[in-house]
Amino acid sequence: MNKTYTVALVVFFAFSFFTFGWLSHSAYTPGKRIKKSTLLETIQKEKLLNVVLLNSPSTYFIGTEGEQGFEYDLLKSYADYLGVDLNITVAHTVKEAIELSKNPHIYITSAALAKTPRREKEFHFGPSYFEVQEQVICYRGMLGTRRFPRDVEDLDGLHIMVGSDTSYSETLQSLKNDGFDLNITLTDEYSTEELLAKVANHEIDCTVAASNIYAINLRYFTEIALAFSISNREQLAWLLPKDAKELERSMYTWLNGFNQSGKMAQLKDHYYSYVLFFDYYNTKMFYKRIKTRLPKYEKYFKSASRKYEIPWTLLASISYQESHWNPRAKSFTGVQGLMMLTRHTAKLLGVKNRLNPKESIIGGTRHINQLIKLVPQEVEGENRLKFALAAYNVGMGHLKDARKLAKRNGLNPNIWRDLKIVLPLLSQKKYYHTLRYGYARGEEPVKYVESIFNYRNILENYLEEKNKQKKETLIQVKAK
Repeated sequence: MNKTYTVALVVFFAFSFFTFGWLSHSAYTPGKRIKKSTLLETIQKEKLLNVVLLNSPSTYFIGTEGEQGFEYDLLKSYADYLGVDLNITVAHTVKEAIELSKNPHIYITSAALAKTPRREKEFHFGPSYFEVQEQVICYRGMLGTRRFPRDVEDLDGLHIMVGSDTSYSETLQSLKNDGFDLNITLTDEYSTEELLAKVANHEIDCTVAASNIYAINLRYFTEIALAFSISNREQLAWLLPKDAKELERSMYTWLNGFNQSGKMAQLKDHYYSYVLFFDYYNTKMFYKRIKTRLPKYEKYFKSASRKYEIPWTLLASISYQESHWNPRAKSFTGVQGLMMLTRHTAKLLGVKNRLNPKESIIGGTRHINQLIKLVPQEVEGENRLKFALAAYNVGMGHLKDARKLAKRNGLNPNIWRDLKIVLPLLSQKKYYHTLRYGYARGEEPVKYVESIFNYRNILENYLEEKNKQKKETLIQVKAK
């Protein structure tokens, strides 16, 4: 009896546990499972994209029009794609940027970082967005001497300095391991741009920089010169956290659309097209005249800027392109003054004396303002200003012809990058004879606009550096 009772009791409890477990499992639904948010979901929920940006001309800087830089604009576009705001942490060297990337609250690190074999073992990279080569950059004054290097063997005996934890230091160390005798100094103190400045001042003989960084800084440091390339093509990419699969997928989707829409080409054109117009002597003279000629007319440019809401640095750059800031300049066609106005245009603008600096600047600025208003509304942003400047040089009629030609050739008639492709065609009979305004020397407005924006960039960088030096001097005075 007791044995039967015991067996029944065991069976009862076993059945009870089975039933309870079965009912619990049936009542459970996957929707009630606690699911950890992905990094992408966290970013979209917080409406904030936390990024590290290297402070340099090729990545991120504060200019006269606010935050700028090739990589900043890229990141801003991606943030807009996600519908979130950028939250920027600034780094001043590559090493600092890499250290900051280890912070768990940092989602993207942007510092013109190349995907090197060593880095790819240590970090997780997003999609590639730019291709560069590492280049040896040396003091221009060594050109024409035996000291200026033409290959790696020629670096023997030269003082080379590069940033530590950069792809450049990896490349040079690899060469040393291969048996090359190199005098390399690694530094945590200076950025690549600061090292280029040291080369320009001949404080060191050479450094190594990516081709895009050299291209941008050549106009700021005229005493640097390319010796030779020291690497194959390398891909630049952003550092991402290791658990960022969804974020990375999103990034690939955005970048693919960004490329296909032509926005990437526009961005590269905006930051790098002026490099094609670098002229060593002309750039040296421009720096000299910023100091000797510009101060006489700066107040007039600023006054015209306030009146017509056009940046004074742009007005000054237009004037330099026109007259080299010579108020008595005169061309064989009869245009005169700082803004090189024709007699007819001056009369329409109410300019009585074209050789009067104030009148010339106000009149020229008013003319540019009128042209900006005549540019079709479909043309937006900086493109609008460039179209107006092209018209200032070649006439609005030829600009209209160029827009028609762009449409015929399947190009976008509303962006400068495409318009400057077709403008030179206005000098070819097979094109201009089909257009209303006929022949034009279309190469000129392209060079004109690119040169003006190059001058503006140099001028604004010069003024920024000058302001920094003033602030540093004030701090030193107060410290004493």
